[in-house]
Amino acid sequence: MRNKRTTPRGTTARRTRLTAVATGFLAAAAFAAPTANASDAPTANAGDAPAFSASQLAKASDSVLKADIPGTAWAVDGKTHRVVVTVDSRVSQAEIAKIKKQAGATADALVVKHTPGRFNKLISGGDAIYASGWRCSLGFNVQDSSGNYYFLTAGHCTDGAGTWWSNSSHSTTLGTTAGSSFPGNDYGIVRYTNSSVTKSGAVGSQDITSAATPSVGTTVYRRGSTTGTHSGRVTALNATVNYGGGDIVSGLIQTTVCAEPGDSGGPLYGGTTAYGLTSGGSGDCSSGGTTFFQPVTEALSAYGVHVY
Repeated sequence: MRNKRTTPRGTTARRTRLTAVATGFLAAAAFAAPTANASDAPTANAGDAPAFSASQLAKASDSVLKADIPGTAWAVDGKTHRVVVTVDSRVSQAEIAKIKKQAGATADALVVKHTPGRFNKLISGGDAIYASGWRCSLGFNVQDSSGNYYFLTAGHCTDGAGTWWSNSSHSTTLGTTAGSSFPGNDYGIVRYTNSSVTKSGAVGSQDITSAATPSVGTTVYRRGSTTGTHSGRVTALNATVNYGGGDIVSGLIQTTVCAEPGDSGGPLYGGTTAYGLTSGGSGDCSSGGTTFFQPVTEALSAYGVHVY
């Protein structure tokens, strides 16, 4: 929920704004009003027009970014060759018209879909981790080539945080922030300083042995401390989300998995493969929702670490 900018230690931040988190522990924060999955019926019909070119789709995507409407998320649909723009409940018809006007000649490449509730960053996976003034989720436990232990979490969690604890009373220290990439990316890394803490490479009882990017249509699972484990499917890759307040996040995995406050930072995975870190979204686990995840492979590459 914070807007403070922090340059990652040891890595270069992308310059668009982002949000995401990880696994074994969790994070608490404002989520969104109850929502359901984005409706399948677009407000604008793509029709039977020929597919748009890659350059036209890129221009249409850029136009959504330039319109700068909080509560919008967009990604290119590789099957229909359209830019699917998902809008939350705060986006008005006038703002949708603004997006289309900004798109100009490529407006017909946009397909608008509605989702109830509001997109918000989720600050809260498995077990809780605590900074001095907020609670977040531990991401996947990882190691570097020398065998040192770290954990990944969201960059909007590590932004401005130093020491991390495993409890709200701050009596059991976990470690200190070693890198933070936000805005642009939304991942951070914490180095363990407490050798007595068990550093499991699993998500709950599920062992994690590799990391990859899922395909559209893949069934995925998310684990969180508020709602436990829930499944859904990947609906888009390389999605961009405008949460408002200047927090624009890009390169995200868009899914139908539900989440609630406290689930932020929970891992996205399938079998033994790690996929992502919970970023934000809208909805709840009664009515459903749309949730976005930071690809974990990007964080692993940035920090030179691996799951185990």
